[in-house]
Amino acid sequence: MGFLSSDESVAWGNTVTLSSHASPALSVEIRASHELGRTLGGGEVIGKLQISWDEVLGHGDEPFDLYFSPVGGVHPSLTLKAAVVHACDIQNGALTGSLVEPKITRDTDAGHAHLAKYVTSNAVSQLNHAVQRFQLVLDQCPVGHLYHATALTNLAYARLTGYVNNHFQDIDTTISLFRDALALRPQHHPDHPLSLYNLAEALTWRHNKRCTVADIRKAAQLYLELLPICPEGTYLREIVIDGCINLAIDTSDEGIHLRRVVLELCPLGHQLYPRALNRLSQALKSRFQQHGSIDDLDTSIQLGREAVSLCPEGHAGHDEYLNDLAHSLECRFRHQGKPNDLNEAISLHEEALCLRPVGHEYRDNTLDNLGNALIIGFNTCGDIDDITRAVSLHREALTLCPPGHPHRDCMLNNLAIALKTRYDHLDVSEDLNEAIDRYRECLQLHWHDHPERHVTLFNLSEVLCFRFWHTQENRDIEEAITLCQESLAALSSLHPHRHFSYMCLKDAYLSRYCILHDPADLSLAIENFRLASRHPTEGFPLRIIQAYNWTVAAGQHGHGSTLEAYSTFFELLDAHLATRLSATSRREAAAFFHYARSLPVDAASCAIYWDNLRHAVELVEQGRGQQWSLASRLKTPVEDLESANPKLAHNYLELSKLISNAAQSSAAITDRAAADQAATEYRRLTEQWEAAVAEIRDLRGFSRFLLPPSYEDLQAAARQGPVIIPIASKRSCSAIIVPTSGDPHHVPLPSVTLADLEILKDRFTRAIRQSSRMNPAESRTDLIVLSRIIWDEIMLPIVNVLEHVLKLPHRSRIWLCPTAAFTSIPLHAANPFLTKADRSGKEPCLEDLYICSYTPTLSALVRSRQLMKKRVPPSFVAIGQGQPGEGKGKALLAVDSELELVHKLVPATANRTTISGDAATRAGALEALQQNTWVHLACHGKQDRTQPYDSHFVMRDAHLTLLDIMDKDIPHAEFAFLSACHTAVGDEETPDEVIHLAAGLQFSGFKSVIGTLWEVDDSVAKHVVEAFYKYMFNMKQDGVMDCTKAAWALNCATHAVKTKVPLEQRMVFIHIGV
Repeated sequence: MGFLSSDESVAWGNTVTLSSHASPALSVEIRASHELGRTLGGGEVIGKLQISWDEVLGHGDEPFDLYFSPVGGVHPSLTLKAAVVHACDIQNGALTGSLVEPKITRDTDAGHAHLAKYVTSNAVSQLNHAVQRFQLVLDQCPVGHLYHATALTNLAYARLTGYVNNHFQDIDTTISLFRDALALRPQHHPDHPLSLYNLAEALTWRHNKRCTVADIRKAAQLYLELLPICPEGTYLREIVIDGCINLAIDTSDEGIHLRRVVLELCPLGHQLYPRALNRLSQALKSRFQQHGSIDDLDTSIQLGREAVSLCPEGHAGHDEYLNDLAHSLECRFRHQGKPNDLNEAISLHEEALCLRPVGHEYRDNTLDNLGNALIIGFNTCGDIDDITRAVSLHREALTLCPPGHPHRDCMLNNLAIALKTRYDHLDVSEDLNEAIDRYRECLQLHWHDHPERHVTLFNLSEVLCFRFWHTQENRDIEEAITLCQESLAALSSLHPHRHFSYMCLKDAYLSRYCILHDPADLSLAIENFRLASRHPTEGFPLRIIQAYNWTVAAGQHGHGSTLEAYSTFFELLDAHLATRLSATSRREAAAFFHYARSLPVDAASCAIYWDNLRHAVELVEQGRGQQWSLASRLKTPVEDLESANPKLAHNYLELSKLISNAAQSSAAITDRAAADQAATEYRRLTEQWEAAVAEIRDLRGFSRFLLPPSYEDLQAAARQGPVIIPIASKRSCSAIIVPTSGDPHHVPLPSVTLADLEILKDRFTRAIRQSSRMNPAESRTDLIVLSRIIWDEIMLPIVNVLEHVLKLPHRSRIWLCPTAAFTSIPLHAANPFLTKADRSGKEPCLEDLYICSYTPTLSALVRSRQLMKKRVPPSFVAIGQGQPGEGKGKALLAVDSELELVHKLVPATANRTTISGDAATRAGALEALQQNTWVHLACHGKQDRTQPYDSHFVMRDAHLTLLDIMDKDIPHAEFAFLSACHTAVGDEETPDEVIHLAAGLQFSGFKSVIGTLWEVDDSVAKHVVEAFYKYMFNMKQDGVMDCTKAAWALNCATHAVKTKVPLEQRMVFIHIGV
C-alpha cells in the first residue's frame, strides 16, 4: 500500500506515520503482486483514491473502510485506523525505503504498467515494452540474487499473457522460466503454490495449442500437489479449482483422480458443482474411448444426467451439458446397441440446437453433433431423410469454420463421413470423391502427433478402398494399406480404435484379393477379421458385425476359417446378450442382428460340407436357443461342484440369486437414470459371477463349466434314444442323427430345399385353418397329402437310417430337434397313408414305428434329465379357466368337465387339487405351479407373435405370461399337460429360439410337457385327455406316476381316439422333454 502524499509505502497490517503538512489530503493507492513473499517493485496498481485529513480523523479511534473501484470483478477495500500524534519518529514508523536498487524497482513497476495497458488495449507494443522491462530486471537479478525467482516469474507471466493472445509463439522458453522459478521456491516457501499454479497454467496453454498429452498430465500432477496447500476461502484456491475444471481432459489415473478431488471440493450447491460433474463425466467418457471399460461410460452418463438436471433451460451451460450427455449416450449405443440411447441422444442434440440459433458462437459444434447422431441413426434404421439432413447439417457446420478455425479439421472429417455414408447407399461418385478430398484436407491439419490423426488415417483409407473397388487404380489400394498401417502404429495395443484400423486393413486386403486374386491378400484379410472381431476393448455390437462379415467372406472364398468365424460370432453374441438384464431386452438385442438369424443352420451346413459332423452338432446347439441357455445359466445344477468345493458352489449360487433378483427388480423401472444405475449394478454382479465361474473352471474336472457343450456333453441327450436334428439352409437340407453312442450320422434330404419348406409351412397353415371349419367326419385330404410329403421327402430317409444303420427297434423312443423352417412343420405327423402291397393293412407311419418327442435344444433335454435326480412325492393340480371374463376370449364350455375327468383318472395316492372359476387367477395359478409336481392346465392359450415372452394363459383376472413362468424356479416339478391353444409354437421371426409356453414350463423345471401346435377344440380335446391319462396311470401298474411315460401315453392316446377325433386335433398335441 502506497501513500502518494508522502511517498511512503507499508505492508498490510503495519503502521505508518505521515505529516499532515505535506499535502491538503490523503492520497492512497493499492498495488498488488502475485508473490506472498518479498515484493519486487511496487507491484501492479489495483486502486487509487483521495480523502481529506478531516474525513480521515473524523472517525476517532474506530476503524473505517475505504472502497476502491472494481478490478477484474473484484471490489478492493481497505480498513484504516487513524490517530493524531505530536511527536513522531519517522524512521521507526514505516517501511520508508526498499532493499532493492531503485532502477530494478522502476523497471519492474514500468513493466507492470505496460502489461496492464496491454491487457486493456491488446496493443502488442505495450506487451513488447513489458517484456523488455522485465528482461532488464532479470538481467539485474542474476542467479543467486534475492529477487531472481520474482524476476523470472514476472518475465514468464508477461510472455505467457502474450502467448495466450497469439502475440508470442515461444511457449517453451516461458515454461522454462516458470520451472526455474519453482525450483527456487521449495515446498514451504510462501510463493511455492503460486509457482506451481503458474507452471500448470503454462503447460495447459501449450497443450491447448499443441495437443501434447505429456503437458496435460504434468499439469494435472501439479494441480493435485497444489490443491491441498491452497487455504479454503482464498482467491488462489478459487482460481486453482477453476483451472482444474477447465483443464483439458486427461484420461490417466492422475487426471481422473484430480477430477474426483475437485468434485469433492465443490459440494452440491457450489456454483462450480455442475461444471465439475460435467468435466468428470467427459473425462470418464474419454477414458472409455481409449480403454473400453463400460463402467466408465455408465458413470459418465449418470454424472451427465445430474449435471443436466442441475442446469435447467436458461441456465448457463445447459446447452453444453445436453451435448455432452448426448455424446456419452451415442458411445454407449455403439458399444451396446441399445436403441433408447440413440433416440435420447438425437433428442438431446435437437434440444441443444434450438438453444444455439444462427449467430451463436458454438452453433457449428451442435450442428456437427446432430449430424453425427443422424448418421448413426441412418446406419441403424436406413431412413434416407436422416442421411440427407446429416450432410446438410455438416455442410452448414463447415461454412461456420473457415480456414484457420480451430474446429475445421473436425468439421471436414465428419462431413466426409456423411458423404461416404450416403455414397454407400446411393452410389453417387461425386460424394465419394468429395469425401476423399475432405479427408485429405483434414489430414493436412493433423500433424504427426495429433491425437486424432489415426482416425483420419483409417477414414481416408476406407474411402480409397471404395474407389479402388470401382476404378482398380493400384495406387489407391497401396495408399489405403499404408495409411492403415500408420494408424495402427500410432495406437496402443488395447486402444479401442485399433478395431477400426483392423477393419480398414481387412477391407483393403479383401478388395485387392477380389481384383488380383493373390491368396496372401485373402490370408491377411482373414487375419484382420480375426483381430477386429476379437479386439477386447471394442464393444460387442461392432465385433459381432465383423464376425458375421467374416463368416460371409470366408464362405464366399472357401477359406478354412469359416467354422472359426461362426464360433466367434456365437461366442460374441452370447457375451453381448449376457449383459442385458431381462429376457425381453436380450431378445431385443438379438433382433438387432436379424440378418444373422440363419447362422446356426448355416454353420451346421458348413460343418457338414467339411465332413465335421460332431462340430456341426456343437455349432447348431451353440447358435440355437441362446435365450434359454443364457437364462438357464443361473439355474445350472451344482451337485458335483458342491461335493468338490462347497465354498465355491455356495458363492456361485449366491451370486446367481443376486443376479436373478436384480433382473426381476429392474423390470418395473421406467426412469432412465434409475434404469442406467440398475444396468450398471447388474453388470457388476455379472462380472463377479463370471469371476466365480472362472475360478470354478480352474478346478479339476470343471474346465468346461458353463462353456458351450462339446459333442460328448450333448450326446447325453440321446441316452434314452437317438436325437434327430433336421437342418435347412440355403446350402442344403439334411438331418443329423445323434445316436446313444458313437459318431453322428448324416442323412441328406436331396428332394427338399429351403424354399420347399417355406411353401410346405404355408400349406400346412392353410390346411389346418380349413380343417377347423370342417365337419369332424369329413376327410382331411389336404392334411393327408401334406403328411405324405413329410413322410416321403423328410422322415422316410431318416427312418431308413434308424432301421437299417442304427438297428433301432420299433416302438423305441426318438427325439426331434427341428431347426429353422423345420420348426413350423409337424414332423411327428409324417404318414404315408398307404395300404401295404399285400393288402394286409396300412403302411406304418412314424408314430407307429417310434415314440416321438420333441426337444427345443439338446441342452434342454440334458438339463431335464439331470433334474430328474430331484424327485419328491407327487402332487397333482388341475387348473381350469373356462370363463375368462369380458374381452379375454370366448367361454370354454368343456373345461369343467375336463377337470372332473382328470381328477377321477389321477391316482388317489397322489395329493389331488383342482383350481377353477374365480380361484383360477394369475396368482393362484402361479402358486399352484410352484407347489405341485404334476399340472394339468385347461384354458385359453395365446402365442404372441411379436413379443413371444408375452405369450400367456388366460386366467380370470390377468394373464399368466411366459415371463411369469420363467421367473419361477421349480426344480421338483415333473409333468405338465397344456390343454390350451398354441402352447408349443414358436416365434416366426426367430424360430431357432423356440420361445413358447411349453418350453417356458420346461425351463422352469417341468421335465415332461405336453403342448399344442395350433388351436385346440375343447369339445374333442377331452377325448385325447381321457385316453392319455388312462394310459398314463394304467391301473395294471398300480397307477405309478412316472413322467417319462408321457410320450408313450400320448402316442397310445392319439391312436386310440382315431374314430372320435379328427386328424388335425390328433396332430396338434406333441410331447416335449424326457
